Amino acid sequence: MVARSVLVVDDEANIRDLLAEYLSADGFDVAHAGSGERALEVLSQRDVDLVILDVRLPGIDGFETLRRIRRVSDVMVLMLTARAEEADTLIGLEVGADDYVTKPFSPREVVARVRTLLRRRAGSPAPENRRAFDGLSVDLDRHEVTAGGAPATLTALEFDLLDALTSSPGRVFTRRQLIERVWGWDFYGDERIVDVHVRKLRAAIGDAADDPRFIATVRGVGYKFVGDPA
Repeated sequence: MVARSVLVVDDEANIRDLLAEYLSADGFDVAHAGSGERALEVLSQRDVDLVILDVRLPGIDGFETLRRIRRVSDVMVLMLTARAEEADTLIGLEVGADDYVTKPFSPREVVARVRTLLRRRAGSPAPENRRAFDGLSVDLDRHEVTAGGAPATLTALEFDLLDALTSSPGRVFTRRQLIERVWGWDFYGDERIVDVHVRKLRAAIGDAADDPRFIATVRGVGYKFVGDPA
């Protein structure tokens, strides 16, 4: 069995070494990078299943590194942010991070987050292969979405979120239920991560919160899919 590969990107060697020690002990193949530039080089040279990316990097910072990664790859990205900088978390999620961990962190928690993200990525699609609605279709086998007759570009996480919502049209999902279905039951973070990704998903499929055609907000509860069957 081929080991899953993780790239640790942090300018502090002690953090890279600590995470590498715990990840290697858990069976992962670990690569290192001390800067965003070096991380992009590594990603261009080898296959990586997940990137652990620090926000505060010399040269191009973690946000810009993530932007450049997202231009060419949907690799899972777990960001490391400062506990006092809530804005870092929201910016990272907006740019395309799949999850985040705040410093100082427990290396065991980081390993648990890595395993959760990769387990979600490896999950099998629902039994039905395609879901068709008026103005929207979701191909679960090909991970392709068409909105308004044109292909919609979604990250892997946004696709999984749309998969969850369209699996039961009309059903109201709480944020916690969506987290358990998309991020995994052992997700530790802020439930507002759902709001950030719903906003990005709406933008990708041409939907609007104030006049929803597909995803409606149920105030104080969560979200539901309201698209009409094709």
